[in-house]
Amino acid sequence: MENLTCCFTGHRPQSLPYGYNEQDPQCVKLRMVIWNLMNKLIKENLVTHFISGMALGIDQMCAEMVIALRDKHPEVTLECAIPCEEQAVKWTEPQRDRYFWIAERCDKETLVQHHYDKDCMQIRNRYMVDSSEIVIAVWNGKPSGTGNTVRYAQEKGKTVFVIDPETLSIQTL
Repeated sequence: MENLTCCFTGHRPQSLPYGYNEQDPQCVKLRMVIWNLMNKLIKENLVTHFISGMALGIDQMCAEMVIALRDKHPEVTLECAIPCEEQAVKWTEPQRDRYFWIAERCDKETLVQHHYDKDCMQIRNRYMVDSSEIVIAVWNGKPSGTGNTVRYAQEKGKTVFVIDPETLSIQTL
């Protein structure tokens, strides 16, 4: 069977039930749901390549999980899809440190465009979907960039796993 690519999309911390507190029990449970889904996709020999958009929140959380999964599954690779060179410029120092820690450990870095403009995040999201067969989305169903990415993936006929960040239920689209 052909090895597939999976990308991640999800809310920024301020739109998640636990905010920036990744020690919150709800976040810990969400991480476990994502981890189990990723592990299943790897163990079924479906996915070997993952793409993260490197945004704060779900993107970075999932990228860190891919890095951890490589210890048991060396065939797994991580690509960081960077929307623009300035992505992390306005973040706090700890946020930038996390971003660069992930970037240093990825297998491939794709810079979508050099400079920020109002469309660069959407262009990055479309690049990730176009490069993937599977999308893991942490989405509460409300209008957002994540919602736009889920709709685009559906239009492109991709398999989309939507994880509700509040109920932790998984819906396959």
